[in-house]
Amino acid sequence: MSDPFAALADADRARLRPEPLPERVEVMKAVLTDKRFNDPAWMFERKLDGIRCVAIKGGGRVRLLSRNDLSLNERYPELVEALEHEDADRFVVDGEVVAFEGGRTSFERLARRGRERVAVFYYVFDLLHLAGMDVTALPLRARKSLLRAALSFHGHVRFTLHRNRDGERLYRDACRRGWEGLIAKRVDGPYVHGRSHDWLKLKCAAEQELVIGGYTAPRGSREELGALLLGYWRDGSFAYAGKVGTGFDRATLHDLARRLQPLRRERSPFDVGDPPTRGTTWVEPELVAQIGFTEWTRDGRLRHPRFLGLRDDKPAREVVRE
Repeated sequence: MSDPFAALADADRARLRPEPLPERVEVMKAVLTDKRFNDPAWMFERKLDGIRCVAIKGGGRVRLLSRNDLSLNERYPELVEALEHEDADRFVVDGEVVAFEGGRTSFERLARRGRERVAVFYYVFDLLHLAGMDVTALPLRARKSLLRAALSFHGHVRFTLHRNRDGERLYRDACRRGWEGLIAKRVDGPYVHGRSHDWLKLKCAAEQELVIGGYTAPRGSREELGALLLGYWRDGSFAYAGKVGTGFDRATLHDLARRLQPLRRERSPFDVGDPPTRGTTWVEPELVAQIGFTEWTRDGRLRHPRFLGLRDDKPAREVVRE
C-alpha cells in the first residue's frame, strides 16, 4: 500500500504519532465572535446547522458518535454504509450531519427525521487519525490535504469546502443566502480536544442550545403544553432565559409532553431569574432544545424565540450562554 503521508513536508511528518484507533473523541469547539475579518492565516468554512459527528473506522467497522458519545449508527445507517465502502480502512474524521431545506442546512428539518423521510448528508471537515497515526498535531492545512486524499467522498459523504481569503465578503454572502454563518479556522493550528480560539464562529442569526426547566399550561386549542421555560448554566447556577411558545406542530408537542412527563419535579430548577409560576410544571433540567431568536434583552431574556428541535448530542450541564 502506498504511503498516505508521502506528500507531507519533513517537519509535518515529525509531528505524526503512532497510536491505536481511539474509542471516543472530544471534539474541537469554536468560540463565538463578533469580529469579521480578512486574513490569509485563516480559512473560512460554511457554518453547518446540523449534528456534530465523529466517524471512527477500523477493521471494516464504522462507528458514528455524537459529541457526547451517543451512537448515531442506527439513526443514520446510510452514512455508515457509505463510510464502510471507503477504501481507507483506519481513520477518524470529524464533521456534521445535515439535512437541507432548499439550499441551506436546517436543524429544524433534521429534527423531523424520525417522523418524516429526510435525506441526510455527512459533511466532513477534519481528519484526526489515519493508517495508525494520530494526525491532530499537524497544521489544519496539512490535515485537510490528507483528508481529501484519504476519502472518496461519494454518496452521502461530502467534503466541506473552504476559502482562504475574503472573510468579510464571504460572511456577507453567507447571510444573504440565509446560511447560519461561517467558521473561521487558523490554517496552521493543530486539532485541539476542547474549545479553542483557533476556531471562531461568525453567526448570521442568533441561535443556540438552551435547557428546558419547565413548561406552562396549554391555552386555546393547543394541547399538552403551552410554552417551554428555558435556561442555561452560569457559574454553577441554572439561569432563566425566557420562554418559547412558537415553532411547535402537533407531533412535536406530543413528543415533548412524552419526554417531559417523567422529568417532572415539585420545585423550580432555576437558581437565577424570575420564571412564571402560575400554571407551571417544573422539570429536571435535562432536555436540550435548539432555539432561534433575534437578540438577548438587557435583562438576559430571549427576544422573539422560536423552537427548532431537541438536541441529544450535548449534555445539559454544558449549555452556557454564548
